[in-house]
Amino acid sequence: MNFYALIIGTEILNGRREDQHFEFLKKELAKYGHELFASFIIKDDKELIKKSFEMIKADSKSVLFSFGGIGSTPDDLTREIASQVFRNSPVLVHEKFLEDIIDRFEEKAYPHRIHMADLPPRSDLLFNPVNNMSGFSLDDRFFFTPGFPSMAHPMIEQVIQKHFSDSVEKFRKTLLADTSEESLITLMQKLPDTIELSCLPMFIDNKAKVELSLSSAVFREVEAHFEIFVNELNDRNITYKLL
Repeated sequence: MNFYALIIGTEILNGRREDQHFEFLKKELAKYGHELFASFIIKDDKELIKKSFEMIKADSKSVLFSFGGIGSTPDDLTREIASQVFRNSPVLVHEKFLEDIIDRFEEKAYPHRIHMADLPPRSDLLFNPVNNMSGFSLDDRFFFTPGFPSMAHPMIEQVIQKHFSDSVEKFRKTLLADTSEESLITLMQKLPDTIELSCLPMFIDNKAKVELSLSSAVFREVEAHFEIFVNELNDRNITYKLL
């Protein structure tokens, strides 16, 4: 699965608020051995939201966590655009959510709050423990929550625990070598797709160094390929330390 975070909020990009979703989602996924595939912070812009949804939908392995834009103000665009992209349909009234809105706000539900119940067809509600104003999900893959961390984060915790709690163990081996990345690129190019490579060039005391990290779900595989790099460094008398 490729996990995407889409954080919608002009107020984050212009500095009026700080994002709290990225770190939360990264840590919550890590509890079960998952990692984010991509994370985006975007403006409340119809075309940008639409293109972002379309890109994520086009990935057959995508799982989306979308934050923001599901309220009742004119800049809350997520519900309609999600319906267009993921259902190719206008929004429909979700009867259960409609009842919840009326129960909470009574006559103050009208004329605006009531439209929070306009959701993409075949939406499932995500329980909001703060005020019962739900988020929603589509196909157990695309999850839409409010921008407020106090509401969104409990929803996401429940989603990950319910749908993605099968732990995925990864094995990683890392070294820091007294050389530039250039000297190891040929070996890097020979790595199979099943090995995740991380190469971090750096300068320490004005000397080139490189941190090389290999990861895989198969311990013997990551160990074997890591040994190739170790042998290369030893053969060339390049000093390194294991991290």
